[in-house]
Amino acid sequence: QVQLVESGGGLVQAGGSLRLSCATSGRTFSSYTMAWFRQAAGKERELVAYVTSDRSNRAYADSVKGRFTISRDNTKNTVYLQMNGLSSEDTAVYYCAATLRRVLIQSPENYDNWGRGTQVTVAS
Repeated sequence: QVQLVESGGGLVQAGGSLRLSCATSGRTFSSYTMAWFRQAAGKERELVAYVTSDRSNRAYADSVKGRFTISRDNTKNTVYLQMNGLSSEDTAVYYCAATLRRVLIQSPENYDNWGRGTQVTVAS
C-alpha cells in the first residue's frame, strides 16, 4: 500500500495551465504504475493519463492528448500532471492512483491506492 496526496489544483482561466503533483509514501513507489483520473460532477471517473513504473509507457485520454503531460520522479516518489490549454470541460476533481497490476490499467477498478483528490475549476 502507498499513501497518495495530491496538490496543485485550483481555479484557472480558460487557456491557462496548472501542474498537479501527487506525493507518495513508502519505498516501493518505483514499482507502481501511476495514473491520474478525473471525475466531473454527475459523470463517471475517467482515466486522464498513466505512466508505467519504468516510464517506458505513457498513455492519455484522447480529450487531453497534446495538452497534458504525465511524468514521474522516482527519486522524489512523486508523479506530476502538467495541464496546458485548459478548458471548462477539464473542470473536475483529479485523483492520483497507483497499481501494481500490468494489465487493464486504463480502468479505475484495477487501482488499489487512491488519493483524496484535488479540485480543478476552469473558468470560461
